[in-house]
Amino acid sequence: MSANTIEHNRNRFSFEGIDAIWLFGYGSLIYKVDFPFLEKRPASITGWARRFWQGSHDHRGTPEAPGRVVTLVEQPDSVCKGMAYRVSPSVFEYLDVREKNGYLRFATRMTFDDGSHAEGLVYIATEDNEAFLGEMPEQDIARQIASASGPSGPNSEYLLRLAESLRILGDECPHTFLIEEHLTASDK
Repeated sequence: MSANTIEHNRNRFSFEGIDAIWLFGYGSLIYKVDFPFLEKRPASITGWARRFWQGSHDHRGTPEAPGRVVTLVEQPDSVCKGMAYRVSPSVFEYLDVREKNGYLRFATRMTFDDGSHAEGLVYIATEDNEAFLGEMPEQDIARQIASASGPSGPNSEYLLRLAESLRILGDECPHTFLIEEHLTASDK
């Protein structure tokens, strides 16, 4: 599948008759909220784990030196914490462009901190997209992140802001925190 998923996403879901829909963010959508929303609530989804396995050729790296950003991989007993936004369907005109580098919209069931549930959408970069980099030891991921930079800034900024946001949410994400530990140890 092409890394550019804009048209694919626009053909995946019909928003006809829908005034608002929930969107689950687990990466930069937690801290870089550059879109309008109607409501914002901490939430989680089950069966998915956050992993720095997606290449970023357009935001945190370049085609010649891609950065690494998060996607979700299926893991039956995992719980991924993030932020849910209730948005107007028109927001996806912008978000489909922002998340175009291999991410597809999928339906998901979210659980809010109060135990209530809602159906919504989540962007996931699957392993069949051209930008998918896959598994690698956390120390090697940290090395790649340390050297990558793109139009949205240094890849290290993405990692550090995500780690900080996860701590604020009270999330324990060993994968993210171990990469952060390797990155900050190499700075010393």
